[in-house]
Amino acid sequence: MSEWVNVIDESALADGENIVVDVDGTVVAVFKLGSDFYAIEDVCSHDGAEIASGELEGDEIICPRHGARFCIKTGAVKSPPAYENIDCFPVRIENGKVQVRDNRWD
Repeated sequence: MSEWVNVIDESALADGENIVVDVDGTVVAVFKLGSDFYAIEDVCSHDGAEIASGELEGDEIICPRHGARFCIKTGAVKSPPAYENIDCFPVRIENGKVQVRDNRWD
């Protein structure tokens, strides 16, 4: 079973901000939306480019290269040119730290 990885302090991000971190060798974008945190793989399923630098609209991140949209809560693709979801990871707060776990291989 994969381990939880401390990625940032709970107070490090403002609403609507994100940070890119390494979680067991996977590049992950961690977003704060309201008081909640979400984590998705930092890769667009359309062309493999990073996605975290895109614009956030509500709970959707817009790929900065070609405009595909993904839900940061689920990784679900919301508009072309992407047609495949991106991986989303469990997030928890433990002792003031945001923790992420890559559970894909559990």
